[in-house]
Formats: sequence, structure tokens, C-alpha cells
Amino acid sequence: MDQVLTPKTVVRTDSSGMACEVGQFLGGGGQGEVYRARLGGKPVALKWYFLQTATPEQRVALEILVKKGPPNDKFLWPIDTASAPAVSGFGYVMPLRETRYKSLFDLMKGRIDPSFGALVTAGVQLADSFLQLHAKGLCYRDISFGNVFFDPNTGDVLICDNDNVTIDGSSPGGVLGTPDFMAPEIVRGEGRPNSHTDLFSLAVLLFYMFHVQHPLFGKRLLNIRCLDLPARTKLCGLEPIFIFDPNDRSNEAVSRSVDPMGEAGANALKYWKIYPQFVRNLFTKAFTDGIRDAQNGRVRESEWRAAMVRLRDSILYCPHCGAENFYDADSLNAPGAKPAPCWSCMKEIILPYRIRIGRNVVMLNHDSKLFLHHVDDQKMYDFSKPVAEVTRHPAKPSIWGLKNVSTEKWVGVATDGSVKDVEPGRAVPLVIGLKINFGRAEGEIRR
Repeated sequence: MDQVLTPKTVVRTDSSGMACEVGQFLGGGGQGEVYRARLGGKPVALKWYFLQTATPEQRVALEILVKKGPPNDKFLWPIDTASAPAVSGFGYVMPLRETRYKSLFDLMKGRIDPSFGALVTAGVQLADSFLQLHAKGLCYRDISFGNVFFDPNTGDVLICDNDNVTIDGSSPGGVLGTPDFMAPEIVRGEGRPNSHTDLFSLAVLLFYMFHVQHPLFGKRLLNIRCLDLPARTKLCGLEPIFIFDPNDRSNEAVSRSVDPMGEAGANALKYWKIYPQFVRNLFTKAFTDGIRDAQNGRVRESEWRAAMVRLRDSILYCPHCGAENFYDADSLNAPGAKPAPCWSCMKEIILPYRIRIGRNVVMLNHDSKLFLHHVDDQKMYDFSKPVAEVTRHPAKPSIWGLKNVSTEKWVGVATDGSVKDVEPGRAVPLVIGLKINFGRAEGEIRR
């Protein structure tokens, strides 16, 4: 198929009049084509619409988005609209995605194998990003695999296709979403995309990321010969039932011994038991209350963000095989309760030191860090730079400590009442019962 634009074509941004030179063709979709380009000597991406989608309404929508600006730096947001006298239609320029970012399709297909830490970081950033988007009075409309990329090494995310973003509750028109991610009321034709439907789509995306499975595709799939549109409408709109619904097992996840193809919940069965109860509770709410009550039953972005941060703080390593596991405080409340064995090697888990700071509990692994989020309630969700990190004694490797990498002095109080200042650059040994005053918060070392 012939491309709309050819290399070396020059278009101009509408606001600044800057020249934008078209480069390599990157890909196309139903709305238009995307090219690598250069704007002011810097690499950017240029999306050019097909004639049938280059409508006056789309141009107005883009101009609104350009004026509003991105909610945060995770969005590949429209920088400016662009046009050219010799080329039909119009387009827009946006930041160019770095090659380190991979599609979530790669995760689903097993082409990448990120750590739990990277996945949880991606979850934190996604929840925070959509919270910022909704706070600006916008809705995304099409949260799905195809619109999210992440770095499998760090968990950093990028959100693309932001030209579909609209004012929340605006007039009908535009995309309804991606099949399997749309809220049940949209599937049934009873609603239009809005921030509440975004919440459902976000929950589906997170469930897919952490379970490699759709939350509504369980045992009932076995009675469906073809997962076509009518079947999807039934499973996701007319009769949606969560595969781990505690009160309805008619669509429960089944193992590969029952479903050799593994499409009816085998992956979910494997991963569900790995996560702490507070995460399972949120997913259960999202796909029970969240199905029945679109206005009040869905899990908010702020709830997901808090849960993802807590989940990241809960990571611990198996001392035998090194696999990441999670500290589940709820399962250890009973006297004599022990951590579940490692999900990977099934050997006993030995809990590392941990620190409780207010309501936060952070596992102190060899690579753990504390941030302003943990020690300053005025800087919640600030992970820009660490204030503390676990370190090993240079001369006595069996001794571990917490190093002050902030610019503020700490005060350590031992169990015998003795006090020691911990200046920046210094470390305090990890000892059970030691209390550390960070300035605005106090933590206690436990095990």
C-alpha cells in the first residue's frame, strides 16, 4: 500500500510554523500512519491522518489536547498539529518512543520476561498516569495492550495514541474502546466511554499484566466453539462473571488438565496465589462490584496506585532460588503463622529485615531503597530519588545496614535507649527494634 507521506516531505506545525521533515515510516492503523520525523533538528514522531479520519472534529480535539498539555511525562502527547499545502489532510507531532520500550503484546506472547518488580513499577506508573489524566477532566477511552509500552528492565511506561483522549462526558463520537477491555455497559450498548469506563479498562489491563489472562475468560469458554463477537459480547457484556468470583463459580478458572489450551484461566491459577491478599481483594472488587455498579463499585486509580506501591514494598527474594516473592502481612496475623513457601522452588521462605514507617512496611532486601514517599507524608508518591538504601558493611559482609543517602541527618535509637546520629553518607546497622527518626517520620526495624 502506498504511504500518505514520502521521506523528505516537509510539513509545518500550525502554531509555530516550524518545519518538520518526514523520515522513516513506522506503522499504520485505522486512523492514519506514523513516521519518524525531525522537528527543529530533534527526532519526533509524526502521525498523519487518512482523509476519512482527518475531520474538522478531530482537528478541534487535537487543538484542545495541545493546549491542555500532557498530564505527566508518561504520555506521548500531541505537541502541535501539522499540515502542508501539497498534502491532503493533517497530522500532529509527538515525542518519539525509545526502543527500550516494549509492547504489552510482547509480555502476553512470552517474548519478554520482566521481573515482578518491573511489572509492579509499571502498575504504579499506569495508575498514577490515569489518575493525573482524569484529574484534568479527561478520559482516555481506549486503555488496552496496543496503547501502552513499558521498559521490561525498569518498569517505566509510555502511553501512546493520545489523540483519542477527550473531555470526560463530552458528546458522542470517536472510539468506543478495544474489544475485551471495554466496560460491560459499553459492550451492551448502554453507555459511552468516560472516566468510569476507563477504570474498568485499567483493571482489565492490570489483571492481564499480572496474570497473563483475561479476568472474565474462565470455564464458560469450554462451551464456546468460536470466541467471536457474539461470544465476547456474552462473556464481557451480557453475562460477565469474574474467574475468581467468591460467590459464583460458574466461570471459575480451570487448569490445563481441564483445558489443555490454557485459555480458560490456567495462567491466572498459577499467578493468583502468588500475590498478597490485599491485591486479590482489589481485583475481586473490580470484577464483582465493579461490574454491577459502574458509578461506585470500581477501583479508583488512587487505590491501584497505593496497592501497587505497597506490593512493590512487599517484594522479597527466596534465599534458595532467588525468585521474587511477596510478604503477605494478612496471612501472618495468626500466632505461629509462617510465610508460604516459595512459589518457584517450594522451599521455606526466610523473611529479611523490614522497616515499618507509619502504615508502610518495606522489606529490606539487598537492593531495597526508601524514598521521600516513605519518610515524608508531604511528599507522597515522590520516587524521584532515594533517601536510604540497604548496604553491606565493607569490612564485615555479614552485617547489613541502612545508608543515609539524603541531605538530612537521621537519629537512631537502639532498644537500650542509646542515641546515635546518622549523618548523610553514613549507615546504621540493621538491628531488630532499632528506631530511626527520619525527620518527619520514624521507622522501626523488624524481622
